[in-house]
Amino acid sequence: MADYDYDLLTIGAGSGGVRASRLAGGFGARVAVVEGSRIGGTCVMRGCVPKKLLVYGAQYANDLEDMIGYGWSMGGVAFDWPSLITAKNRELDRLEGVYRTMLRNGNVALLEGRARFLDAHSVDIDGKTVTADKILIAVGGWPQMPVIPGIEHAITSNEALDLMVMPERLTIVGGGFIAVEFASIFNALGVDVSVVIRKDKILRGFDADIRDTLTEELVRRGITIVPGTVINRIDKRPGGGYRLIRTPGEAIDTDLVMYATGRAPNTAGLGLEAAGVKVAASGAVIVDEWNRTTVDTIYAIGDVTDRIALTPVAINEAIAFAHTVFNDTPRVMDYENVASAVFSQPPVGTVGLTEEQARARGPVRIFRTRFRAMKHVLAGRDEKTMMKLVVDARTDRVLGCHMVGADAPEIIQGLAVALKCGATKAQFDATIGIHPTAAEEFVTMRDPVPEPVFAQPAD
Repeated sequence: MADYDYDLLTIGAGSGGVRASRLAGGFGARVAVVEGSRIGGTCVMRGCVPKKLLVYGAQYANDLEDMIGYGWSMGGVAFDWPSLITAKNRELDRLEGVYRTMLRNGNVALLEGRARFLDAHSVDIDGKTVTADKILIAVGGWPQMPVIPGIEHAITSNEALDLMVMPERLTIVGGGFIAVEFASIFNALGVDVSVVIRKDKILRGFDADIRDTLTEELVRRGITIVPGTVINRIDKRPGGGYRLIRTPGEAIDTDLVMYATGRAPNTAGLGLEAAGVKVAASGAVIVDEWNRTTVDTIYAIGDVTDRIALTPVAINEAIAFAHTVFNDTPRVMDYENVASAVFSQPPVGTVGLTEEQARARGPVRIFRTRFRAMKHVLAGRDEKTMMKLVVDARTDRVLGCHMVGADAPEIIQGLAVALKCGATKAQFDATIGIHPTAAEEFVTMRDPVPEPVFAQPAD
């Protein structure tokens, strides 16, 4: 066997890379992880964690509005955006320290710098060559923006998390979960927010009832959604702010432009061609069910593979990889019924098939309810909660659970267990609800909604 510096070299110290490295080290492997940025990766430093902290901060604006209906008087309350950002940064510093400690205690060497492949066993790290028997690519994704005139004036979610001055007007280009989450944060804190999308609806890929319900609630809160629109150019205005030239329609004036038009695998400059690793047209590293690339000694996990771009997925892929390669207990990741959430206001929770996906497989029964949550009654907030079950009409198995409303992510997490176990609608019906809660609606929906009438093909 060749004499390598390490048994495993992981490129990327995000959630997946750190978990894989620590496990492999625990199984006795000599491990090092390479990171050219902050330890913790996208989720901890540039995504889930800092964004959720800002979501919590923004939610207090709603609570302050609602508390008057419950007998509280509000006076002398002020919000300071820089204080929130400073507190968020302090927490990220703490978490980065925790990650460094975990690597050190797990006997994982940390090599700080940018990695570039030299061959199937060697990488260059800022001028130094390091070799390993196995190499794991876990570099995640990176925000993408179109190539249009003036795009240098726009920010992405990375920069939005570190703004020290809050704009009066914000235009977000894109309609995915990142776009609606940041729209909700800034809207709740008093910013005039517009969301510009190319298609007719937000949240492409989600269930239609989620898309429609969330659109109604965002508009109700004062967010302007501009559908069917393409931004052609961004001009910087002499008096400050920016002007977005679009098709169709008149130009949009704004103080800040944020692009949330997707993320791409962060493989640029990694030198994958030198190692013989093949990538898809999107830049995603091609892997098999064992997370192995087209080169036997090189593996990849997480967002860089462009399968399901969620932190818990990357972590479970990391666990499967470490057990398979370093613990002689082969396992593969199960991608069925992976729950997800959108931390908009109100939030979204979903697991399983959408109605459209389920109908493509066969006959279904749809159960749906919309109601005003009890909390909003005294507060006077006109917000609706939507819950939906998609059921296989032949087997009675619940194929999908979808929700828009307070605590949706917390509720859907529990239902994900039920779907993983193959629960039927009859078992949902036999479950006694907790009263009074919103969650009990998922076990009290008895009557399916009428089947839609689809147009018949002409003779």
